[in-house]
Amino acid sequence: MSITRRRLSPEESRDAALEAARTLLIEDGPQSVTLKAVAARIGRTHANLLHHFGSAAGLQKALVASLAEEVTARIGEAILRARESDHDPREVVDLTFDAFDKGGAGALATWMLLSGNNDVLDPILEAIQRLVDQIGRDHPHKDQSLQEETLHLVLMALGDALLGAPMARTLGLPRRTARDLAARALAQAHLHPEPPAS
Repeated sequence: MSITRRRLSPEESRDAALEAARTLLIEDGPQSVTLKAVAARIGRTHANLLHHFGSAAGLQKALVASLAEEVTARIGEAILRARESDHDPREVVDLTFDAFDKGGAGALATWMLLSGNNDVLDPILEAIQRLVDQIGRDHPHKDQSLQEETLHLVLMALGDALLGAPMARTLGLPRRTARDLAARALAQAHLHPEPPAS
């Protein structure tokens, strides 16, 4: 009995490719996210993916953008919960750290930067800026605390994804130490917000 492969719309085909790319990233690391590997994973041709993404770098940048949008949406929801209640800021920290570490965003961005794709951070930075702008509009503050908290948290999460495990091991600290420090700093910022700089 033969099985007819359903024809996907361009949007469905692109989404399937990005989902396959994400799976490859998590399973085998950033170097595995190639047009050939993704095409094989979803049963499409190399030419089909070239049509959607233009190149392997285009596929990888689209994956970074997709990860950034999803991650910042989830972080935004957690930030709002933390700001509107006595919610534990650890949720925000864990979501951010997981995105860069377990989700592979930190490794992919770093690998692409080292490969010469210097604009790879643009989708991440743009998504974070949109998140900060939206939260700032919905919940205006008199100071720059939201921007500063976001900068601190993202830099800590990215650094931890790249060097957290070996650094903690070398220093004889538990692996979760960077997360504990970030959660403590976030909680402290909410308890004692700094006045705006003059």
